[in-house]
Amino acid sequence: MSVPLNQALRVGAYVVKQHLIGRKRYPLVLMLEPLFRCNLACSGCGKIDYPAEILNQRLSLEQCLEAVDECGAPVVAIAGGEPLLHKELPQIVEAILKRGKFIYLCTNALLLEKKLSQYQPHRNFAWDVHLDGDKDMHDRAVSQGGVYERAVSALKAAKAAGFRVCINTTLFDGADPARVAGFLDDVTAIGLDGVMISPGYAYERAPDRAHFLNRRKSKELFRDIFRRGRGRGWKFNQSALFLDFLAGNERYSCTPWGKPTRNVFGWQRPCYLLGEGYAKSFAELMETTDWDRYGTGNYEKCADCMVHSGYEATAVVDAVRKPWKIAAAAWRGPRTEGPMAPEIPLDRQRPAEYVFSRHVQDVMEGLRHRPPVAAENVADAAE
Repeated sequence: MSVPLNQALRVGAYVVKQHLIGRKRYPLVLMLEPLFRCNLACSGCGKIDYPAEILNQRLSLEQCLEAVDECGAPVVAIAGGEPLLHKELPQIVEAILKRGKFIYLCTNALLLEKKLSQYQPHRNFAWDVHLDGDKDMHDRAVSQGGVYERAVSALKAAKAAGFRVCINTTLFDGADPARVAGFLDDVTAIGLDGVMISPGYAYERAPDRAHFLNRRKSKELFRDIFRRGRGRGWKFNQSALFLDFLAGNERYSCTPWGKPTRNVFGWQRPCYLLGEGYAKSFAELMETTDWDRYGTGNYEKCADCMVHSGYEATAVVDAVRKPWKIAAAAWRGPRTEGPMAPEIPLDRQRPAEYVFSRHVQDVMEGLRHRPPVAAENVADAAE
């Protein structure tokens, strides 16, 4: 595993504290989306077709810090959209680090080399570059040629400048295990600090929803990949138990409150992947969301989900409760042979509700009654 020791110890101590004070639900990672605008239009993305009025919105420095303080999670993942389009992002990062948080700044890296000098290496900070496989795999996933080469050039520049650099890899139906293994060999040779890997999720608004993996295919794919990885030095920036879950060896339920999302709409219910309502505060999100209505086995939209945003927190809590279990999983690696854990039955799940468009309409109506956004407060999409 390549999770830094100071981060693992801090998060572990935080989880133990929550259990000692009897807190049933608590966040581990704040998913902070300061804007939705992006300089790519990936076919599997659920955010690229927002109206311009929404794409022009952003969270201010003050709003971002308020979310960090309100949530209290030890780790902050800054996502989007493309965060590097946000003009105040260097100040946001600096202020969050001063609060003692760990930051993963997610980026497609198209602006990374240009913006790199605005940031300083820090033991609690890492770039998290979106890279969905080798050149052909990645450029197809992001629906644009030449992106892979620019991303690799940027992450090499970041490493040379002394930053921690990880990648975030999402796999889709049709991924070839041998090819993915070759890609992981290539990024390992670059000297990356970690890989966060996960199957994709079929966003309600994604232009292409036909190439997402179901749970059975996800487990078989990851077993095939992990089987090829023994002794090859791959570094995963994830819990060993989450990797074991991907390989079908754990019957975990989702922990949607483990990675709450704050974006320009508010606090998103119930998770990073599903936008089925928004709360005005973190406390409102935690206290008024009917969490039992969501998750695999409870809701049709969650049936095939195995994404880290829902299940990594489950694995982390399991590891803290049973340290011997994660020690064994880390020592042997994900099990790739033998029977898989029983699947969660779907016969009692409620049908999907397609409500996202209504929420967009509500936000648009609210924006019509706001003063115009000043030009200097709008992300520059032309960069």
